[in-house]
Amino acid sequence: MTTLLSINNYHYRRGGADAVYLDHDALFRGAGWDTACFAMQHAKNLPSEFAAYFVEEIEFGESYGLAERLAMAARIIWSREARRKLAQLITAVRPDVAHVHCVYHHISPSFLPVLQAAGIPVVMTAHDLKLLCPAYTMLSHGSVCERCAGGATWNVVARRCIKNSLPLSTLIGIESAIHRVARVYRNNVDRLVTPSRFYHGKFREYGWPEDQLAYVPNFVQVDDFAPEYAPGDYFVYIGRLSYEKGISTLVEAAARAGVKLVVVGDGPLRETLGRDAQARQAPIHFTGYQSGDALRTWLRNSRALVLPSEWYENAPISVLEAYASGKPVVGARIGGIPELIAEEETGWLFDSGSADELAALLANLAAADDRVIAAAGRAARQRVEARHTPSRYLEAMCELYAGLGAGEAA
Repeated sequence: MTTLLSINNYHYRRGGADAVYLDHDALFRGAGWDTACFAMQHAKNLPSEFAAYFVEEIEFGESYGLAERLAMAARIIWSREARRKLAQLITAVRPDVAHVHCVYHHISPSFLPVLQAAGIPVVMTAHDLKLLCPAYTMLSHGSVCERCAGGATWNVVARRCIKNSLPLSTLIGIESAIHRVARVYRNNVDRLVTPSRFYHGKFREYGWPEDQLAYVPNFVQVDDFAPEYAPGDYFVYIGRLSYEKGISTLVEAAARAGVKLVVVGDGPLRETLGRDAQARQAPIHFTGYQSGDALRTWLRNSRALVLPSEWYENAPISVLEAYASGKPVVGARIGGIPELIAEEETGWLFDSGSADELAALLANLAAADDRVIAAAGRAARQRVEARHTPSRYLEAMCELYAGLGAGEAA
């Protein structure tokens, strides 16, 4: 029996990367593999028989004394606990392959050499741009930024890219510099998976060799979504309410166009956006954080999902969930978003950050014949059924693992 070891900071659905980590593990378990998990201790974690091996929690939002903060800073850069506990887990389960997701700032990459020393192939999914940009997003003070290209990580300190904080930016700058100089990821990751072709190209541009990269699109459990092709009378945004997501541009555009907009999610801009919408007397409804059936209901009853991002998005699963729900997507031309949208077939694109272009597009789609919107929703469903199913993802990953000597191709 082949054993997969899945590694991630959090063992619950905190964000998109955590959902992929859990769904990936479940998919292989359902395919008959043995699986094990390695993560950080956390009160919200799902039950796991491997919890005894999880590393001690680090949460930046908590109150810690000076000594604790210094200890955490050291663990962020290089966690001896992660190395020790992972070595124990390897002895217990003897994995054939390890798949790493997000481990930055919590578990740290200190365990990667432990896996290599044990002869275990390592695959890592690039859910973000952290390996190229210390601040994850290639976004600095509201604008796309690639100043750290070529290893110039000191820019994150000079520009205070992490929460505009000099101490935090300095810590992350030091962390990134050490990991780059030591080539911790380059020398200990056998294959880096990019869910978008855009990220694949960006890693190539920053010097990662082609034979170390693999493009594998994300998947969605299509059968879990009952499509509703009849268009609703409102557009919907689902996600974090923060500046890099372009939500301010969307609220401005919706207000200008006078179209109904439902904003599902929470974040630092919630109160500001609410005041702005109220001042404009715009038909914008904020639901707050939603999940499960409530979230899916808002999506199914909408006219289209709007994804107004202003950073290099990877391959948003929200697009796949909208398609599975029979809804087209209005997306910004940035990052990996355009490659998911067949323009005027499964959705429409606009220049990222352009409130004028987005307002005009929303007004046109609000006035469009419902049959046009419904046809786009049907095409969207067909696209996700053809390209983003669990079986296609499993086949691609099994082939990747088999190429590294773990398991067999599906």
